[in-house]
Amino acid sequence: MEFERFTEKTLEEALKKAAIEKETTVEELSYTVIEEKPGFLGIGKTVEIEVYCDKDIQNFIHDYIQNYFDNAELDGETIVEKDGDDFYRVVVNTNNNAILIGKNGKSLQSFNRLVKAAASAAFKRRIRLLIDVNGYKKDRYEKICRMAIRIAKDVRRTKVDAELDPMPADERKAIHNALSKMADISTHSEGEGMNRHLCILYTPGKEVE
Repeated sequence: MEFERFTEKTLEEALKKAAIEKETTVEELSYTVIEEKPGFLGIGKTVEIEVYCDKDIQNFIHDYIQNYFDNAELDGETIVEKDGDDFYRVVVNTNNNAILIGKNGKSLQSFNRLVKAAASAAFKRRIRLLIDVNGYKKDRYEKICRMAIRIAKDVRRTKVDAELDPMPADERKAIHNALSKMADISTHSEGEGMNRHLCILYTPGKEVE
């Protein structure tokens, strides 16, 4: 991916120009100095920088997904919103949700990894994102949290810990949050890669806020 370049007499002037053109603040810019020319006796001195901002990342994610739809001849509308540092929530509305989601969300999970890897490579930094198709993730969170609460109650009653099936990090986090205020119950993740799963533990006396 090619980033926009700006050349001015000083770094400060180049950043200010970039901020104005990108309609953002200097503090929101990420930049790399490409070339500095000292000039002669200070005359003709220039600094050239490559610059991008948060909006560029959002546009990249949006265009990457839309290009996928176009190449696969699928319909789809994509909305990208930033939610915290380097985390983006992507909402996709499409009539081809079965293709994108796949069995138990496996296709969506793989697509999510693909887009995240592409964005991180393009901007040379770790970029986190979560793609939701037609509200699938929201419904999924509600379903697995209800299941986890039932299992947690059994753990508390029997005092026997339980292990859940492997699931992606966002789903483990949803369950962790759902059980965080449950008395005598705690959670932690075990395993590596695709086998990483959540354990629900009997923890007598755990303080609840």
